[in-house]
Amino acid sequence: MNHFELFGLSNQFELEGGLLSEQYRELQRRFHPDKFATASERDRLLAIQKSAQINDAYQTLKNPISRAEYILSESGLDIRGEQKTLQDMTFLMQQMELRETLEEIPSSSDPELALASFESDILVMFKDRLKQLSSELNQKQLEAAADSVRKLRFVVKLQHEIEQLEETLFE
Repeated sequence: MNHFELFGLSNQFELEGGLLSEQYRELQRRFHPDKFATASERDRLLAIQKSAQINDAYQTLKNPISRAEYILSESGLDIRGEQKTLQDMTFLMQQMELRETLEEIPSSSDPELALASFESDILVMFKDRLKQLSSELNQKQLEAAADSVRKLRFVVKLQHEIEQLEETLFE
């Protein structure tokens, strides 16, 4: 049973987050190992395995990048944990420029404002890439979707770097 079937959801990239969380809570309530404390050892073990499967599926589906990687994997294109280098030089140059801009923010005249503006721009970039990824997955353009996932990983890493700079600036 795949993760989408486990939660009774359509096998598609776009998910209603509230429904996923609701289904997760319901499944955890039904299969929580504590409910099987007085059951046979076999049933207790099965409950632990089912609970672990539910947790793993939920963690995968709630994150858009891991959800896309899972969909690609289910379609025969497993890019999880790959070490493939991105070939889009324009995108890579843009990422280098964005990181340079991020490095310059602490020395700007108003670092707080500069960081907020930069963070807003990166969020727009993230959302645009997610829309593109969704479209590619809907159209079964698997190689293009895989490249979009790779690019999204860069954007997410940049978002983490922004968070680290925020912590440094505002401590």
